[in-house]
Amino acid sequence: MRLLIDECIDRRLARELTGHDVKTVPQMGWAAFQNGRLLVLAEKEFQVFVTVDRNLSYQQILSRFDIAVLVLRAKTNRISDLKPLVPKILRALPTLKTRRATILSA
Repeated sequence: MRLLIDECIDRRLARELTGHDVKTVPQMGWAAFQNGRLLVLAEKEFQVFVTVDRNLSYQQILSRFDIAVLVLRAKTNRISDLKPLVPKILRALPTLKTRRATILSA
């Protein structure tokens, strides 16, 4: 599965998501784009957008984008707080639906 990790997430999380093709927003050269434009670009190359932005669902009409959004809720966006979510992320990936957000909490 092709995953795009938002720039607000520690890039080291990508190494933890084994078995998937994972890129970060900065790696793609998309760090300057706001969420709407970012989702337009992401839906063309990725199946899942991973973020910690809890407001994304309120700021964007996700049904317009052909990509699943995975919102991680942890104490902080530090790798030490996100790493415990990795097993949940890996289990959730095959079940994610495009055009909507799924929230995973620590």
